[in-house]
Amino acid sequence: MPDTRASNASVLIVEDDELTSSLLKFLLERERYTVELAADGRAGLTYIQNHAPTTIVLMDVMLPFLDGFELLRELRALEAWRDTRVIMLSAKSQGSEIARALDAGADDYLVKPFKPEELFARLRRYRPVDRSAP
Repeated sequence: MPDTRASNASVLIVEDDELTSSLLKFLLERERYTVELAADGRAGLTYIQNHAPTTIVLMDVMLPFLDGFELLRELRALEAWRDTRVIMLSAKSQGSEIARALDAGADDYLVKPFKPEELFARLRRYRPVDRSAP
């Protein structure tokens, strides 16, 4: 059976809650994602302005200094990052909030708390396929 873990996918996590970001990092690295962390919107903006795009961005909606919607707008304005998949994370489960994120350019939206299986199902949709696996 082929290894379905993500040996060729990278994720930028922009999350101000240290426990959440640490847990996400642990789960993703266990599945062989390369993970970068940014603790707030300003750090996320600095990262995207100074680094090559990651495969996926997991971004909290409510961030200090620059909220997720502002950061998403900045990310989409950068040519190199324009096609990067963005999954917004929020405790807000109202349909209007989800629609707002998708209308702003997010590719997906996960309501916190979520189960790891739900996260990985979403990530599998957006990661590149490793065709070198036997």
